[in-house]
Order: sequence, then C-alpha cells, then structure tokens
Amino acid sequence: MLNRLIVVGAALAAAPAYAGDPKFEFGKADEVEKVKDTEVNASAEVGLVFTTGNSETTTISAGVKASRKQKNNKLAVEGSATYARAGQRVLFDQNGNGMIDNANEITTERQVTAESYAGKIRYDRFLTKHNSLFVAALIGRDLPAGKELVLGAQLGYSRQLYKSEKSEAVGEGGLDYSNENLVGDADSLKILSGRAFVGYKSEMTEGTSFETSGELLVNLNDEGTLPTGADGGIGRDFRLNFKASVSSKIGKSLSFQSSIEAKYDNRPAPLTLKNLAMGFVPEASGLDTIMKASLIYTFF
Repeated sequence: MLNRLIVVGAALAAAPAYAGDPKFEFGKADEVEKVKDTEVNASAEVGLVFTTGNSETTTISAGVKASRKQKNNKLAVEGSATYARAGQRVLFDQNGNGMIDNANEITTERQVTAESYAGKIRYDRFLTKHNSLFVAALIGRDLPAGKELVLGAQLGYSRQLYKSEKSEAVGEGGLDYSNENLVGDADSLKILSGRAFVGYKSEMTEGTSFETSGELLVNLNDEGTLPTGADGGIGRDFRLNFKASVSSKIGKSLSFQSSIEAKYDNRPAPLTLKNLAMGFVPEASGLDTIMKASLIYTFF
C-alpha cells in the first residue's frame, strides 16, 4: 500500500452551496478616516489535500482578498474556489457471471464531489462615523448544489452597533438580487430578497481574533412553481448563512485560521444526477457545512 499525503493549510469541506457567503467584510469608518492618502491591502490563502493508494482524493481550495481605502470610501474585492475529486475501488463484473473472478474486475471509480467558486466586489461610502451605504456585485458557481452560474447584486445600509477597544458589532439591511442558472434544462431563477446581516469580531488575545456573522435572505418576489415542484411563493425561498472563525498570527505576514460555516437554503436547486425518470426532479440538500483550516499570507 502506498499512501502519500501532502497538506498545505489543511482543508476539509462538504460541498458548499452558494447563497450569499457571509463574511465579516463590511466597511468601518475607523478604517478609512485615519487614511491620509490611499491604503491598499491584499492577502491570499491556499489548501491542498492529496492521497493515493487504496483511496484517491484531491482537494484544492484557494482564496484572495484585496481592498483600497480612502477617506469616506472603501473598495473591497474577494474570491474563493474549491475543487474536490474522490476515487474509490469498486467491483465491476465484466463477464456478467455474478462473481468477481480476478483483479481486473476491481476498478477505481472517480467522481467530482465539490466544484465551486465565488467572487464579490463591494463599495462602501461612509455618511458618518457609524453609518454607511454600500453596493456589491457577486458571481458564483456550485455544481453539486445544482447551481451552474449565479450572478447577483446587493445594496443597503450598514451601521456600527457596538464598539469597544477590542470588539465591534455591525448590522446591515438591504436588498439582494440573484439570477441563478440551474443545472439541467431548468429556466434561470430570479430572486429578489430582503437581506439582514449581523457581524461581530473581537481580539481574544494579542495576535488572535474571533469573528462570527449571520445572514438572512427572504425572497420578496413570487417565484412560482420551482423546477423541483416546490412552492416559490413570497417568503418561501429563504436562506440562512452562518460563519465563525478564529485567526492567529504565526509570523509577521502569516496567519493560521480555522473556521466553520453553515448554509441553509429552504428551496434548494435540483440535484445533479443522471438517468432520472422523466418528471422526477429531486432536490439538493438544503443544509451544507464547511469546516476549514488554512494558512493566510498577507502581502501588504
């Protein structure tokens, strides 16, 4: 038996569903009011798990964040991608005699278990120290969750709810629009939602921080009968997103982060399966979770 395991920032993920990935990303007046000219920041993270032998798995995850700050203005860009493929040894009766006669009838079956990406660009305009307006554009894809391409936009109002020397809480409210191209022959799904977001972060010890956030999206338009046959009436297609993470510095530019995310879609997309009977459209799982540990490098 030969097993090789190469890990660069370990990543463990259950196929994520794209539903407005919640991140502690809002702009804070404290960030920009002290910037005299222009300040640019960028960081990247990567993870890889690779095994061979009796089990064959390949998991790759990557992410990037960048921001540009000026007085009363902040522009932020971020992107992430996850790909996972698994291979398992299975029995294949080649001669059809109902028995496995030799090693040639043991094969490896490979399947893509995760294939997703998400990108977002957001602009914040600060009205006062604690109040700002924002607009954002989003793009995403998640094939195991039944979403071939998702294009979206957000706009709304953000307010700092609480601020101390080592912690902060912010709330947001606004609108979210998504145009989802679903797998198969289903028509694209257009969703106009009301959005509510709450985020909190705190410095636990020097160099170690905790962040958490929650997001609720509720459809304001009647989507009719969905491709899965479910009712897409107003308020039926709601989504909940939660994230919590702990980050610790292990060098001047290097940090280690562990995080958990949970995403719930009350009206999930069709499941990506072949050879289904005509008229039978099963739903993808409504709940996805992601557990991840990664190394993050800050460029500047």
